[in-house]
Amino acid sequence: MSHDGVGPRAVMRSVAFLTAGVLAVPALAGCSEKDPAGKPTAGQEIAPADRGRIADGGTLRWAVDALPETLNAFQADADAATSKVAGAVLPSMYRLDANGRPQRNPDYLESAKIVDREPRQVVLYKLNQQAVWSDGREIGAADFAAQWRALSGKDTAYWTARNAGYDRIEKIERGADDLEVRVTFSKPYADWQSLFSPLYPKDVMGTPDAFNDGARRKLKVTAGPFALDTVDKGSGEVRLKRNPRWWGRPAKLSELVLRAVPRDKRTAALAEGRIDLAEIDSTEAHRITLAARDKGKGNGAPLAHGPGAALTPGKSLRSWAIAHGSDEEAADEEILARKKRGKAVAKYADEQSSLRGFEVRKSLEPAFTQLALNGQEGPLADERVRRAVARALDRDELARVVLRPLGLPAEPVGSHLALSGQQAYADNSGALGGQDTKEAQALLADAGWVSGGPVKEEQKEKKAAGAGASKEPAGSEASESSGTPADSDSAEGSDSDEGSGSSEDSGSSGSSSSSDGSDSSDSSTTSGSSDSSDSSSSSDSSESSGDDGTYIVGEDGKPGDDKPGENRAPALLVPAPLAELQRVALLDQAYVLGVHGQVEKAKKAKAGKKQRIGKKQQAETEKQRKKDGPGTSGKVEKNLAHEGRSQFQHGGAPGAYAPKGTAAPGRAAAGPLAKNGKPLTLRFVLPSGPGSQSLRAVGERIARMLERIGIRTEISKVADESYFKDHIASGQYDLALYSWPASAFPATDARPIYSKPVPAADGSLNVEQNYTRVGTDQVDQLFDQAIAELDPGESRSLVRKADARIWAAAGSIPLYQRPQLTAARTNLANAGAFGFQTPLYEDMGFLKKGAKPQASSAP
Repeated sequence: MSHDGVGPRAVMRSVAFLTAGVLAVPALAGCSEKDPAGKPTAGQEIAPADRGRIADGGTLRWAVDALPETLNAFQADADAATSKVAGAVLPSMYRLDANGRPQRNPDYLESAKIVDREPRQVVLYKLNQQAVWSDGREIGAADFAAQWRALSGKDTAYWTARNAGYDRIEKIERGADDLEVRVTFSKPYADWQSLFSPLYPKDVMGTPDAFNDGARRKLKVTAGPFALDTVDKGSGEVRLKRNPRWWGRPAKLSELVLRAVPRDKRTAALAEGRIDLAEIDSTEAHRITLAARDKGKGNGAPLAHGPGAALTPGKSLRSWAIAHGSDEEAADEEILARKKRGKAVAKYADEQSSLRGFEVRKSLEPAFTQLALNGQEGPLADERVRRAVARALDRDELARVVLRPLGLPAEPVGSHLALSGQQAYADNSGALGGQDTKEAQALLADAGWVSGGPVKEEQKEKKAAGAGASKEPAGSEASESSGTPADSDSAEGSDSDEGSGSSEDSGSSGSSSSSDGSDSSDSSTTSGSSDSSDSSSSSDSSESSGDDGTYIVGEDGKPGDDKPGENRAPALLVPAPLAELQRVALLDQAYVLGVHGQVEKAKKAKAGKKQRIGKKQQAETEKQRKKDGPGTSGKVEKNLAHEGRSQFQHGGAPGAYAPKGTAAPGRAAAGPLAKNGKPLTLRFVLPSGPGSQSLRAVGERIARMLERIGIRTEISKVADESYFKDHIASGQYDLALYSWPASAFPATDARPIYSKPVPAADGSLNVEQNYTRVGTDQVDQLFDQAIAELDPGESRSLVRKADARIWAAAGSIPLYQRPQLTAARTNLANAGAFGFQTPLYEDMGFLKKGAKPQASSAP
């Protein structure tokens, strides 16, 4: 799990929601003639090339976040670097193709199939007769059996992180000869293809000591295209070399070096030539794209970007004048500043020149970002409130905010358990429903949250969600620049030809510095909230309301301000006939204001074309009014939703308006929702690190979407290193954004994420990986059925039904697939943004002189 993009039992869902929201869905998920899995949303981009075009030899230096703490992929501290090493040096019976589907690996496996179903499931593996360990011993049943015993969970002396699937094996034995391995299961296991990938030698798995310590820093025996050479903590490198005993296609590279380079230092490392391949963020991708564009301008041409871009001729002249002026103190300061600026410009230019040898390869990761709703306690323990939050979200807009500026397909994810292209995928979001403000408001009302209800005045005692939280405004002027749905096209309209714009430029649709530049600070920025009926100054209001410096979306009304959502009067419910009369009067008033504004504009406009256009618009408006009649909707009502924010103050709910002088209708709720004297406020925890800008931009968009239905959000930005441990895993949040990887075996791998929490022996709640604390017996039963169903089609159907029920429970809302941006040398082939596919390490290499890669499958 990653986050950019990591108590009591959750309340059971009511029979009404279970019936209305879920039971009708499985037919949609399982009965369509068309394959609901579809194709991957984005193809991989790896500069594919035939092996004949690739030179023999060379060293590829691949950046990783850190050296692996262990080389044993089945231990708790294994990471992405561990997986890279294991993929290059160890056997895997199956690997994933470009669609994220498991395929038999012919280098190790000639065949594998279920040969018996009754009385026990038996899988027969036939191994490649050439497959041997680096010490010359054949890969065989002894290695399979040792791994099963280590991972079965029966011997607690093995410090294993997981045993899923291995705990269902009854025995492993030799088949008809040394190349056959018979695996007998005690219980049917649909995901048997997930086992023995990777496969470790019996030397590592044979004893607890060897398992726990023997493979943490070394692997003496391997069986892949590469072998482990050295692990050097001092230089931060893992060095792999060609395996001389490899029987498959020989590796094109002589060496593969995994070098630890922090993400914020990768641009410099690329420019200095220390790495050839690296995952990067959107800011670095933007720089590389600009470097490629500047390639033809020559080395002496000044750059229109970087530290010197803001120095206009006027500013430059002023700087020269100060440096040569009579004020010696000011001159010395300016001379020093000019020297520093000159060095920065020169360094930036040198780096850009070096970055011209790289390109950005992009795809979508096999992982998705979700909004997690903690159902353990508080308002979100009520499924109706969780469903209201979900129905308030425009998931299409959130996907566009992150993906469109990068030139990637901006499509929301429709499943918790798979991604488009994978066999188990189907869009089951219909079990919950799409964005619907009225439905969201109705759900909140049904749950007892009333707009304009009494709120008890009390000192705010709720602290930020955990230590080190920085609470900053999400609805203030600074964050308003990140856009509202009305201006969401700003993200769409960014220059996608750049391939990957920086998040500052376009990746977060103009997300302000308040969400980027000061996130690591532990200080609080106060947005003085006050009651809309209070006419005192903002400072007095802040003191009287017990403001603790926490910004709450929806609680930003200040007398005299014209910002949407401010200066709101409480809603006044009136009888339906009177409400309709006021609605008619309001629309007529909007019409008059619109016509008057156009007339005034026409009078002030210059003679000629502008004046004629104004008159034409006025005539069309008059014609439309006559056609629609006074008080009817027509274009006026349509425009009111879009332009009302600039003419009126937001306020009342549709059909129930207050008298003249109070808040006019708008898209936001009339006032704070309350229940039993308490306002509806949710703690929204976001990471504050420099690589989380897009995640924070999404969080702020979500906060504004929730504000429209009357839900306030208290946003707390916390340090990346404590985000998961101290907040997500411990349940110290109401709302949070983090990501899960998509597995080719969801019945096995996704069950711990969505299973119903159960009480532990010590009285605590065992949530496994279900950090939302939302689960149901029905979901658990469907997972159990899917994992035991040996018919692949029926097993997938059960997984899709489970996903539909997960949607209906609204514990988490999938948003978008994470972008995958990779910087690669332009002559590097068969490497880059892999998407779903397992890398083929033996095919990676550098193109021969004059050779070009094949056409990419990227979108």
